[in-house]
Amino acid sequence: MFWMLKQLGNRIVRTGNLIVTDSRGDRHRFGNGDGKPIHIALRTTRAERSILLNPANAVPEAYMNGELDIVEGDLLDFIHFAYANLDLVEAHTPLMRAAEKGRLLAKPLHQWNPVSRSRANVQHHYDLSEELYRLFLDEDMQYSCAYFERPDLTLDEAQKAKKRHIAAKLALKPGLSILDIGSGWGGLGIYLAQHFEADVLGVTLSDEQHRVATERAHALGFDRHVHFEIRDYRSLQERFDRIVSVGMFEHVGVNHYRTFFETCAKLLKPDGVMVLHSIGRAGPPAATAPFIRKHIFPGGYIPALSEVLPAIERSGLMVTDVEILRLHYAETLRHWRERFAANRERAKALYDERFCRMWEFYLAASEGAFRWQDLMVFQIQLTRRNDTLPITRDYIHEVEMQLADKPEPRKARTPRKHKKA
Repeated sequence: MFWMLKQLGNRIVRTGNLIVTDSRGDRHRFGNGDGKPIHIALRTTRAERSILLNPANAVPEAYMNGELDIVEGDLLDFIHFAYANLDLVEAHTPLMRAAEKGRLLAKPLHQWNPVSRSRANVQHHYDLSEELYRLFLDEDMQYSCAYFERPDLTLDEAQKAKKRHIAAKLALKPGLSILDIGSGWGGLGIYLAQHFEADVLGVTLSDEQHRVATERAHALGFDRHVHFEIRDYRSLQERFDRIVSVGMFEHVGVNHYRTFFETCAKLLKPDGVMVLHSIGRAGPPAATAPFIRKHIFPGGYIPALSEVLPAIERSGLMVTDVEILRLHYAETLRHWRERFAANRERAKALYDERFCRMWEFYLAASEGAFRWQDLMVFQIQLTRRNDTLPITRDYIHEVEMQLADKPEPRKARTPRKHKKA
C-alpha cells in the first residue's frame, strides 16, 4: 500500500525535508531537503490507506489514534511542513479536489444549526471538564483570542488587554444593560459589571460554562448584576443598551447569519452599540476542515467577511468599525499549546491518551492556521444610527489607557433596581 502513497508524495511534496518510516519499517525521503528534518512513523497499513484516500482527515486521526508518531521534530514542525505543501496537494490529487468540492456543497447541511442541534454542538466541546480548561487557559478562563499590545505580555496580561479593548469599543458608561451572547465562563460579563456598573445578561448553551460563570459571579458578590442563563439568542425578547459576542459567532452557522443579525438589531436599543469578535478567514469562503468538524467543533464554521457583511447590511445594523487582529490568535494558541503540554499528564488523568493527542493536534493545527494560512480575528462594531459614537477612534485608546491604570474592583456595588426598556 505504501508504494502508492510514496508515488503521491513524490509528486506533490516540493519543499521541506520529510522522512517517513512506513508500517514495514522502511524509510523514505520527501521534499527538496530544505529546513530541519521532520521524521514521522506510520504504524499501520490502515493509516497508510486512509491517508492515501483522504489525507485532510486521515492524518490527524492517525495521530490521534497513535498510528502516526513524530519521531524527529515536533507536531508544529510537521503542521508547518503540511501547510507549506497544502496547495500542491490540493492541486495534484483529484480525490482531494473532489473531497473539497463535496465539503463546499455539503456546507449548508453542516451549518444547519436549529436550537436543538446548536445546543448539542456546543455541549460537545464546551461541556468538557472545567478542570481541563483550567490546565491551559488564563486565570479568567478566556477561551478566545487574546490581545497582545506588546509581544512580551503574558497570557493573563494579553487577555486583560482584550477585555479592555472590547470594553472601549462598546463606549460604556455606568448603569447600562448589556447582553453577552455566548458568555463562556463569565469573565467578560463580570469584568464589564465590575468596571462600568453595568447589569449584564450572559447567555450560553453550555451547562458547564453556565455553572462556572454563575458560581464565579456569586463568589464575587456580582450575582445581582451579572446573570447567566442557558438560552439560545433566538429566544431573547429584551432590549439592551449594549450587545457583545466573543467567540460565539463561529457556532452560529452560515445559514443563520441573517437571523443572527436581525435578532441583534431587534434586541439593540436605538442608541445602542454592539461589538462582534470572531475568528474569520482572510481568503474566500471555504469549508470547515473535516477533522475539526468531526472531532472538535461540530457545526462550527470560520467565515469570510464576504459572508458576514451582506447579512449585516440586510439586518438594518450599521458597521462603524472593523478591525483585523493578525497573529494575535497564533500567539494565544502558542501559550495554550505550551500550557497544555506542561499539564499533559493531568489532562490524561481526566480523559485518556487518545484525547490528549486529539487536543494536541487541534491546538497545533489551529496555531499553524493563524501563522501560515488565512485565518485571523475580526472585531466588528455595529450601531443602529450613524451618530451614536464619536467620529474618530481616539476614544477607544483613551478608555483602554484609563482601564489599564484602574485597579480591578473585588466587591460588588450596592444593588440598584434595573429599569426595563
